[in-house]
Amino acid sequence: MNELPLVSVICLCHNQNRFVEKAIRSVCAQTYPNIELIIVDDGSTDGSKTTIHQVISDKKIGFIDIEESIGNCKAFNRGFAVSKGSYIIDLAADDELLPERVLKGINTFMNTDAGVTFCDVLNIDEEDHELSTHFKRTANGLILEQVPHGDVYEELIKRYFISPPSMMIKREVLETLGGYDENLLYEDFDFWIRSSREWKYAFTDDVLVKKRKVPNSLGQRQFQ
Repeated sequence: MNELPLVSVICLCHNQNRFVEKAIRSVCAQTYPNIELIIVDDGSTDGSKTTIHQVISDKKIGFIDIEESIGNCKAFNRGFAVSKGSYIIDLAADDELLPERVLKGINTFMNTDAGVTFCDVLNIDEEDHELSTHFKRTANGLILEQVPHGDVYEELIKRYFISPPSMMIKREVLETLGGYDENLLYEDFDFWIRSSREWKYAFTDDVLVKKRKVPNSLGQRQFQ
């Protein structure tokens, strides 16, 4: 039996002490067994570093401690440079993976020729209250939208339809692109446009990630 492909989860933390433990534990609770977790702390000053050390003290988890903040794109690239996985997840420390996120992402890759897969997410607030799913669904969970997939380049230029934490990326995509563009503050739109020129996108029709809505967070400020 062939060994299951390694998946690297790169968890980026910057002053997210309230949530980083939940993010870490959500990776440790995955049903998929072959996962490498690398935590990158980008100059946190709110106690995040102490929490991370406490949570990972008895686990084989990589930790890159950046003393002064260098920004999201550079911090991710630091983690990617030491990762070994054939597939990559970029996880913000205030978001969480649901238990089958990696397993179902791998299944999608195995059944498509996509370079990037994405799924639906459950938006939550700072107190873990459920707000909404990214895509519209019925009360029974059936999706009501026609989600673009395959060649999505033109659609991505027209509108925002992918929730960033829902992505899972083949390593060769990031290697070919040279990682995230370190001249940018935020990577999402640039990555989508550059990658979708050459690689197909596949949609996993499941809610597999919790995305936390935090006022004045880096992610919220990006779209403002």
